[in-house]
Amino acid sequence: MSSLFIVLFGLVGFTFGWFVYSKFIAEKIYRLDPNYVTPAHKFEDGVDYVPTNKFVLWGSHFTAVAGAAPIVGPAIAVYWGWLPALLWVTFGSIFFAGVHDFGALWASNRHDAKSIGALSESIVGQRARAVFMVIIFLLLVLVNAMFATIIASEMIEYPSSVFPAWIAIPVAIAVGVLIRRKVNLLAVSIIGVVFLYATIYVGSVMPLELPIGIPGLGEHGDWIIILYIYAAIASMLPVWLLLQPRDYINGAQLIVGLFVLYTAVLLTSPDVAAPMINTVAEGTPPIFPILFVTIACGALSGFHGIVSSGTSAKQLNNEKDARFVGYLGALGEGSLALITITAVTGSLYASSVAGGWDAIYPSFTGGPAAGGFIAGGALLISEGWGISLGFAQTMLAVMVVLFAGTTMDAGLRLTRYIIQEWGSIYQIEALKSNYISTFVAVGACLLLAFGVSNGNYPGDGGTLIWPVFGATNQILASMTLIVIAVYLLKLGRSAKPLLIPMCFILFMASWAGVWYVMDYVSKGQWILVLIQVAVMVSALFIILEAWSAASKLGREYSAGDKEGSVPSSNE
Repeated sequence: MSSLFIVLFGLVGFTFGWFVYSKFIAEKIYRLDPNYVTPAHKFEDGVDYVPTNKFVLWGSHFTAVAGAAPIVGPAIAVYWGWLPALLWVTFGSIFFAGVHDFGALWASNRHDAKSIGALSESIVGQRARAVFMVIIFLLLVLVNAMFATIIASEMIEYPSSVFPAWIAIPVAIAVGVLIRRKVNLLAVSIIGVVFLYATIYVGSVMPLELPIGIPGLGEHGDWIIILYIYAAIASMLPVWLLLQPRDYINGAQLIVGLFVLYTAVLLTSPDVAAPMINTVAEGTPPIFPILFVTIACGALSGFHGIVSSGTSAKQLNNEKDARFVGYLGALGEGSLALITITAVTGSLYASSVAGGWDAIYPSFTGGPAAGGFIAGGALLISEGWGISLGFAQTMLAVMVVLFAGTTMDAGLRLTRYIIQEWGSIYQIEALKSNYISTFVAVGACLLLAFGVSNGNYPGDGGTLIWPVFGATNQILASMTLIVIAVYLLKLGRSAKPLLIPMCFILFMASWAGVWYVMDYVSKGQWILVLIQVAVMVSALFIILEAWSAASKLGREYSAGDKEGSVPSSNE
């Protein structure tokens, strides 16, 4: 069967999601108001609260939420077969991720751009906020530790990506300054993307490696330390100077990359080499529920709710932009996951290795993950466009590194926000400082990266974190959906578009969490056991608090009906 089927199935679904379902959600459920004064205008400070063009914000939001996860997750999950991965990516993006990301952005916008953790206090209760913020903090630490490991590994495997990945930083600063000075956005975008692709060519012919390392750490550990130093600095700069333009220009670069990949599929029409449903090896995790936590970003991700409420809500120029930024951002990520499935299951990739697809994917943990996307996608581009294989590999490696890097930027900034919120809540003045809170955030991430070991190299803890990240991520997504649903109930609106996905993903994520806790106990990985158990207990507490809040609303509505009145839905 041709890979065109996978592409067409996903894109037709996404088209329905954007033009039909998201419009229904925007008009009938969230009821966007173009006259609502957004927090970006209300609290404009030029640092965090900055009214932003919706195209720039979409690029910033999209690359912050995407990271490497919509590549890694699908590239692992296809081991069960391409059909389950395709169905979850398509329907998960339309009915789960789009509603979740869009809703978190809208609800935060209506509550002074509070983070989803702080938002839970206003909607559910004070006790829920305290527990919610613990889950968010743990997830952010997991994300930062995991992505630092991914970036380090890709830079070592593809040294041609080093130069373009780091030169993207001054390019982003230049773009930020030009946008700030009201220079034509289209011209800035074109020049920026052309320059970035020029650096990719330079990188492909001039690979770079670290000349001197920190004694005892090795090349992986050296890169991880360097990445955290950079992320710490970046997280304290004004959003318009680096975070926003870096994400935007990376988003523009990604659009070009996706266009090249999708048209390469049309030009080559490769067959699907992977089985529709695979006969898996003994000891493989069960597809139910593990599929739904292996593919998180690209179908549904709690991390997106943190970004939507933590940074994007502070930059929303007009409430009507929330649909474009939130829902379309989720579909953009789904498009990346979709082309990943196509790249790693295609016959071009399978024919490049002796033994074919089965040799590339001998087991659930033996697959190439992000490396499969780079190798398979580069073959598609080279065959379809006639571009050299080395350039195509560099282009996709840079895409992975930049995605993961922008997520680290946003993730560390969000971790700082959480720590500073704790400082305000508990009156700990030191934690309110940008410098101290950033130091604490980096310390927590390094502790996990270097404190949990897979036995390969110092700092390889991130390679063990994907499963606990996936389960934690989806539990957080279900909690975010609960908070938005309770808010809708308070407004007297239907919450079914959120409650149905919430129940499904909560069941799957909790089931997966129990499965992984048992697996970690058998392997003696006690730090991961503690993190997963803490998240699951916290989630149970939030569910009970949300149930209590919803029950109270039901009693108030019943009392209102008895008195012949209807509770007001005014905001």
